[in-house]
Amino acid sequence: MLIDRIQTVTPEHSRSHIRFPFRLPREASKLHIHFAYGPKALEDREASRRLMEECISKYIEPERQPIVRGSMERYYPLTNLMTLSVDDPEAYRGACHRHDPEQRLFLSGAEASPGLVKGPLPAGLWTVTISLHSIVTDLCEYRLRVWAEEDEA
Repeated sequence: MLIDRIQTVTPEHSRSHIRFPFRLPREASKLHIHFAYGPKALEDREASRRLMEECISKYIEPERQPIVRGSMERYYPLTNLMTLSVDDPEAYRGACHRHDPEQRLFLSGAEASPGLVKGPLPAGLWTVTISLHSIVTDLCEYRLRVWAEEDEA
């Protein structure tokens, strides 16, 4: 196992990134990434309403605020959103901007999960970056696991 990390984040972590560098000791045939987080949704409608009101007041022009408030219902429930990107020792290998709270991803020489770039998996310093776009629940726990397969010789 190259990475096996469980961590809890809060709304203060929104709009930030957490990098997880790891060393791939030798070239691999396949790299696996399992990422899961929860809870996905803020089920408290009153807390959701307060967050939306705060954002409307902060980011929407005053003359448009009544229109936006009139359509708030379609945004329930508010959700946490975290996404992943991957870099190998030489280049960016892609991003998985999915809304799924559990993702099983892979890279290999012949194929890769959508959003990631297939190709050789060289030894060296790799990085998985978690982008915390929005954390709306008081606490949100995630687990990131990364492991490699080597060719059988």
